[in-house]
Amino acid sequence: MSVRRKMVTIAKSLNSTIKLNDGKEMPLFGLGMWQASSGSNGPAENAAVMALKKGYKMIDTATLYGNQSDVGKGLKKSGVKREDVFIVTKLWTNGYESCKEEFTESLRKLDCGYIDLYLIHSPSAGHVLESYKAMMEFQQKGLVRSIGVSNFGIQHLEGMKSAGVPTPVVNQIELHPWMKRVDLVDYCRKNDIAVMGYSPLVKAERLKDPTIVSIAKKLNKTVGQILIRYSVQMGYITIPKTVKEARLVENAQVFDWSIPEEEMAVLNSLPENSCTWNPALSPWKG
Repeated sequence: MSVRRKMVTIAKSLNSTIKLNDGKEMPLFGLGMWQASSGSNGPAENAAVMALKKGYKMIDTATLYGNQSDVGKGLKKSGVKREDVFIVTKLWTNGYESCKEEFTESLRKLDCGYIDLYLIHSPSAGHVLESYKAMMEFQQKGLVRSIGVSNFGIQHLEGMKSAGVPTPVVNQIELHPWMKRVDLVDYCRKNDIAVMGYSPLVKAERLKDPTIVSIAKKLNKTVGQILIRYSVQMGYITIPKTVKEARLVENAQVFDWSIPEEEMAVLNSLPENSCTWNPALSPWKG
């Protein structure tokens, strides 16, 4: 399968950013917090502290993850200035009133003054436009810098366009060599929606895949680094998750080398096979 390559911004370091369609700058690389356990001085809080001290500029969390308060505590404990960190979180329960309630609680837990990027986590339950209206109100108040979506398919993005609401700045979707979603990625880029890829490590389900193992050996890199570099090289905003210090370092060592085009072609020829849920396939419910 051939994947069309477009002019995209590729991260050169942890400091690399992309300009969103609202004019804001967003880091191209950060730490994902899915499944990072909550608790005082626990894995989530410690991962946030370690990542920020090691130069990570972005942390991605969500109501669903149950660790927003840990991210907030980690930010304070790290000693890094609030304005130097880009915080992403997501709305789980769609609807105008539920969005207002959930956002207020998220901001309280994060305790960081404002949220840089707020996303609708899934379109499958509907009430997207109601949620987006509430998000726009928080944006107007300065409590949110940018607003976007996650797990949205073309039909959802077209529904939002038809409704005349501002174009989301980001669509966060599952992306890796087994989930390339060429049409959706191309649609987002054509419509100036930044593509943010989650699960670049394929939830550890393909770490022994012979194709990846072979490429890793050839380039003298770890399998994880190959998968993360693939995401970076495809121009996706990339958020590998880990709570281990050594992996935080290893995951970020992907900027001073590249996967040769021949190997990229091999990776882009792998069969599509999602490793997780796929709300992008759900019908548009508005």
